Amino acid sequence: MPLNSANCQLENSDFMEYLNKLTERPALDELVSQMELLEISEAHLSPHIHFRNKQYQRNLIYENEYVQLLCICWKAGQRSTIHDHAQSACVVKTVTGIASETTFERGPDGHLQEIASFEYSNDVMGSEDDDIHQISNLQQNGEDLITLHCYSPPLRNMKLYSLDSKQGHRVEPLVADS
Repeated sequence: MPLNSANCQLENSDFMEYLNKLTERPALDELVSQMELLEISEAHLSPHIHFRNKQYQRNLIYENEYVQLLCICWKAGQRSTIHDHAQSACVVKTVTGIASETTFERGPDGHLQEIASFEYSNDVMGSEDDDIHQISNLQQNGEDLITLHCYSPPLRNMKLYSLDSKQGHRVEPLVADS
């Protein structure tokens, strides 16, 4: 699928050229390196910036067989569920605001336990497969967060987790065309 908007300033970037040349899932560190090289601002993503009041908004920018690129928009206080990425690598670049990431692992009793928390501002984070984490916008009211997410292969399902249960369940993430 071509870029979702002729106004998107990513169209002729080296990053898009890299994504278009993929013929298989790249290594996570390669995808992180490519995303780190990408210079992007809110203005570059303006056709794909759409927020919702109750939940963060996943806006599709580009997708092919090997990769999916989303602009995700978060109002203050919004967060993802605790999740993994099934068989996908995920690289996230913070475009505007501060993203808070909490990582988890299973404890000896099978329940999730928090292992670390990080804050990202104009930074890149990567996770893949069974890595379990949660992304949040913990900034003050009125402080939006915009992140660029690159999944390879496209994220078709993921497992959601709860701190109260030893079990997770698979879901298909919803994506809005922007």
